[in-house]
Amino acid sequence: MLLDNQIDISKELMDFIKESPTAFHVVKNFSTMLEKAGFIKLNERNKWKIEQGGKYYVTRNDSSIIAFQVPDNMDFYNFQIAAAHSDSPAFKIKENPEMVEDNNYVTLNVEKYGGMLMAPWFDRLLSVAGRVIVREDSGLKPVLVNVDRDLCVIPNLAIHMNRDVNNGIKYNPQKDMIPLFGEIASKDKFDQIIANEAGVAIEDIISTDLFLYNRECGTIWGADNEFMSAPRLDDVMCAFSCIKALTDNKENNKSVNVCAIFDNEEVGSTTKQGADSSFLYDVLSRISMCMGKDSEDFIRACASSFMLSADNAHAVHPNYKEKADPTNRPYMNKGIVIKYNANQKYTTDAISASIFKEICKKAGVEVQSYVNRSDIPGGSTLGNISNSHVSLNTVDIGLAQLAMHSPYETAGVKDTEYMIKAVKKFYETAIMADEEGIYRLVEWDYYENSTSMR
Repeated sequence: MLLDNQIDISKELMDFIKESPTAFHVVKNFSTMLEKAGFIKLNERNKWKIEQGGKYYVTRNDSSIIAFQVPDNMDFYNFQIAAAHSDSPAFKIKENPEMVEDNNYVTLNVEKYGGMLMAPWFDRLLSVAGRVIVREDSGLKPVLVNVDRDLCVIPNLAIHMNRDVNNGIKYNPQKDMIPLFGEIASKDKFDQIIANEAGVAIEDIISTDLFLYNRECGTIWGADNEFMSAPRLDDVMCAFSCIKALTDNKENNKSVNVCAIFDNEEVGSTTKQGADSSFLYDVLSRISMCMGKDSEDFIRACASSFMLSADNAHAVHPNYKEKADPTNRPYMNKGIVIKYNANQKYTTDAISASIFKEICKKAGVEVQSYVNRSDIPGGSTLGNISNSHVSLNTVDIGLAQLAMHSPYETAGVKDTEYMIKAVKKFYETAIMADEEGIYRLVEWDYYENSTSMR
């Protein structure tokens, strides 16, 4: 049975997705959410002043964001980190994008960003959003743009001209995936449309990071309204849940609570703003220094820290049940998925899984397991990549979904609330390890004027 708050949270998520067509918009809208919750923006280029009980955030490249809460107790024990990513597979608009076809059509030159299902992009109303760099008297300014109207379509080839299409086809992204923009009279209009959205003259735009996006809005559906479909559920669903949990927790007074949303996970994370960059290390080390810790204190804190690497998981598909592992079969609306892999594509081990299971038990949230079939290789997540820079206990988790990397994905209506509850409980629980390797989950008592812990 669905609860009203589960439906409300799903609608809030779909509204957020609608307003966040690219990673740049995701970070901008997260920044707004954080500021409404009292978080103060920091700049990597400035000296930081961090106060007890303070709440802060910092961005990099306008597409990654790290937010954190400092406990009232400056003698903190560890960092507790929930991490997700802001990007999704899409088509990036190339420089000089307009192409004239058959002296009648204008199309846009694009390239793939990330590993995507290409077929679902056909015959959908699309538009363009992203970032442009604008020349101003004082310098170069990044400006976000979103052409909020139906702008182009990637048209399918009629079955009469491709009789074998239903028997399988290999798509050529340079030929098959080119969007139709207009008739010949529309030539040279693309740059003007982008300039109008940016509120500047064409000649003032120096460069762009622009992407196609699916215009179809999210919706709740099913016999009992148990499912939701929307663009970019992977991984905005987890990122949104982690930010919501951070802005609505009671802290634990022993930990610095951190939410890290990285860009470029879909293309390997090897950028200055990805999980394979110094971003997380830089932020954590600066927090430690600002709180009066030395280098050894920082290493000790990291050794005691814990990370949730949150990225959606594959649900059992009703038409392809054989693609799932025989004994680990996650379903939508059945709880948070813990992901395992013997070759460490996922970071989960017995310790991190046990700790997270206990947190979920405290939160009243069910858990499931995902393991790839042994004969099907799976993808990786940001957890093991970020661990090469900041080593700490990490569990890979996600929410079960169908059609991952489609421009319109499907998930369970209950699951966003489950993730928020679990991450919130994670932030409210100090994870403490003694010298004998015994882990204790300690909740701070906020309801008594006492420094005791239970």
